[in-house]
This record gives sequence, C-alpha cells and structure tokens, in this order.
Amino acid sequence: MSAQPQVPSQTSNTIRVHSRHALGVLCGIGAGVWLGAAEAPTKLVNTGLSPYAISLCMVAGVFTARWSLPTLLKGTRSVFRDLGCNRQLIPFAILAGMLWAVANTLTVFAIRDVGLAIAFPLWNTNSLIGLLWGRLLFGELKGASAANTIKVVLGTVAIVAAAIMLGFSTMHGGNVHPTHAFNGILAALGASLLWGSMYIPYRKAYLSGMNPLSFVTIFTIGELITMFALVLAFDGGLHAAVFHSSVVTPMLFWLFLGGFVWVVGDLFQQYATKYLGIGRGIPLSNTNQLWGLAWGALVFGELAHADATHRLLVVGGSLAMIFGAMAVSTAVATERESASTHEAIERECARYGLAREDVIHAYNGTGSQGRREWWDWLILACAAGVFIALAMKAGVPALAMHYGWTVALTLTLVVSAVVCGFGLSRRHGTPRSSDQDVKNT
Repeated sequence: MSAQPQVPSQTSNTIRVHSRHALGVLCGIGAGVWLGAAEAPTKLVNTGLSPYAISLCMVAGVFTARWSLPTLLKGTRSVFRDLGCNRQLIPFAILAGMLWAVANTLTVFAIRDVGLAIAFPLWNTNSLIGLLWGRLLFGELKGASAANTIKVVLGTVAIVAAAIMLGFSTMHGGNVHPTHAFNGILAALGASLLWGSMYIPYRKAYLSGMNPLSFVTIFTIGELITMFALVLAFDGGLHAAVFHSSVVTPMLFWLFLGGFVWVVGDLFQQYATKYLGIGRGIPLSNTNQLWGLAWGALVFGELAHADATHRLLVVGGSLAMIFGAMAVSTAVATERESASTHEAIERECARYGLAREDVIHAYNGTGSQGRREWWDWLILACAAGVFIALAMKAGVPALAMHYGWTVALTLTLVVSAVVCGFGLSRRHGTPRSSDQDVKNT
C-alpha cells in the first residue's frame, strides 16, 4: 500500500503549535495580572521600612510559597525526582534566584523614588534584554517570517519610545525631586537588566526538560542567600531593624502575601516562557505594568495630584509599551523558526547527556503529578500556619487606599488564576506527543 499523504500530520502539528502558543499567551496575561499585584505591598517603603527589609520579608514569603505550591500541585517526591534527573540545572536555578533578589530590591528603591505607576514600565524594558538573549543564546526568531520580524521590530521601537516618555514624565511631574527621579530611573533600569538576564536559566531549564514547579523550589535558595547577604552588608548587619524592630512585625503578613502573589504570577510567567520562549513570553507578562499602574493610580492614588501633561505621559507611555509587548508576543512561530527550538533541545541533550525522548516529552507537556506523602501535608499545614500566625499580628498599613478598587482588582486576580489553572490542567491531562511531533515544534 502506498504511503499516505502527510497533510493530516502537518495539520495536527499546526493545531498543537497554535494550542501551545494560545496557552502560553494565556499564562503570560495571567502572569501580568498577578505580578502587577505583587508589587503593591512594596508601597510599605513609604511607611519607613527600608527597601532591604521589605525585599527580605517578601523573599521569605516567596520561599514559603515556592515550597508549598509545588508540594500542593505536584508533591515533593515528584519534585525531587525531577531535580535528581536535572542536577546540572540546580546551579542555574540558584543563579536565577540571586538575580531576582537583587532586581527586586532595586524595584523597591525605584518605587520609593518615583512611585509604582512610573517604576513599573521602566523596569519592564527587560523585554528588550530578553529578546537579545533569546536570539543570541537560543536562536529565537531565527528563520522568522517577515510578518513576525516586523512585529518584533515595531514592538521593540514602541517599548523604547514608551520608556523615554515615562522617563520624561518622572522629571517633569512636579511631585518628584529631580535627584530622586534620576536614582529611581537607574534603579528601575538596573532591575530591568537583571530580570531580563534572569530568563536565561529559565529557558535553559525548560529546554532540558525541567518542570517549572521543580525549578522554582531551587530558585528560592538563591533568593534567600542573596537577600540575607544584602541586609547584612548594607542594612545594619545583625542589628538591622528587620530583625529587631517592632514596626516590622505588623507588616510581615502583607509582605509575605506580596511574595506569595508574586510566586503565582511567576509560575504563570514561567509557563509562558516555556511555551513561547523568552522573546515572546517576557513582553506578554510585562502587561503587569498595566496592573501596576492600576494598583498605583486607583488604589494608592499616585496620580491624584498630577497635572495633565504628567498623566498624559504616564498613560501614553504605558499604552505604547503594552502595544509593543503585544505586537511581539502575537508573532506565532513558523515551522522554520520553530526548528531552532528543536535544535536548542538537541544541544542541551548532547551537552549534558540527557535522554532525548524524556526531555521532549517533558518539554511538550507539564509533567505528571506525583503521589502525595504524609510530609507533603505537613509542609502545607506549616505554610498555612505561618500565614495564619502573621495575619493574627497584622496591622493596617498607614497608607491611603481606595478599598473599592482593592476588592475589584483582587477579584480580577481570582478570575485570572482560575482561567489559567484550567488551561494548564487541560494540557496536563493530554497524552505525550510523539517524537515526530517535536521535530516540527
């Protein structure tokens, strides 16, 4: 019997590519919603807490979330099995955590000096850094169609133009001292550079088959080590207020909560990076600037006393950057461009002696769930106990807030989590793709 035409196979592969792209876009948008909300607690810097204290407390919340969420969704046995099969990636995960910790501290300085609504779009220029590293190290956009190239170029130009507009808005807003504005801009751009580079270990991990839920558990070790080092070196050492001040205790719950919210957003962001790549995943998750602007302006009233020019620059710059991010992220990879992903997987397998089929199966899916052990439930109970204990000692922040908008934005968080979780659970239950499918991925 003669061989059957390959059209059905190609059609099936096209559907898979678009399905994976759609899930990546969904996760990127969900990441934007949650990452935008995660920065709201850093407004506590205006209550007198140092940026180092705020960042350390947030990282402590991140640590709690990074061990409890993977335990809930996957089980520790499955997590450690994944880590055991990818030992070569553990140093990269720790390095990524270190980069995040320094970048997060810089964002607190930026928020203190220029405000949340301004700082957010500035550090979101990390999409440019991500595009560069994705192209140089992983061959992203290699063989891209003319339409995709135009989208990327126009998106990049829009992002740069938006950053310039927002920079000028901080210098002429009338309520920020020029020296503070300059320092805030530098801090935000420094965070952009570090966060853009942080995605190199992310992408390397997923091309090697590591599950995002496993990656984040090691990621947090680098965060904790770095933040303790920063506090000891620059915030008073063992005498730092974060270890002794009674002012810190009532704020711990909100900072832990901010860290927890950030982890949820980061998980969605990692799945976006996994399914779309650095060049597309980062810009899409950078829609968090819209949500950061919403929290800053609607909840905390950051633009309440701004003049018309200031508001126009902030809103126009934010919209321009969002347009650029969307233009980049909607460029669906063609077959020629997707071949570079397969080549990158082959390089990782050859470099570390990985089982090619296992890596391919892990890359195409979200990984299998593990069996819950008794200690998993103990970990979850301890994490819940920490939040309950902190909530009992929490105080109302001395910040002017609009509680109606707070409730509305919180409901948006819940809805986005449900939608993204449903999408990931559906893909989680799909059968493994064949080896031939991945050759066209």
